[in-house]
Amino acid sequence: MDLRRMTRDFLLGESAAPSIGSYLQSISEVLQAITPRTQTDGRRIEMAKSSLREVRRHTRRLQERVGVLEEQVKILEESKE
Repeated sequence: MDLRRMTRDFLLGESAAPSIGSYLQSISEVLQAITPRTQTDGRRIEMAKSSLREVRRHTRRLQERVGVLEEQVKILEESKE
């Protein structure tokens, strides 16, 4: 998709909603940019990064499961016809 099309879609409100991956990437970038001022802050940031990794892992599993379920539904619909 070219830049003009993307810009037009955005301005007209026709762009797709960001994916969960986009949100996770954004959070990751924010966490990377934070400079902890205390050891406690540093530990909190590390815990947040660890939690983010777990969320990514679970999200990946859920997306795989959704793909499998969608395929099963498709097969059932085809056999129903």
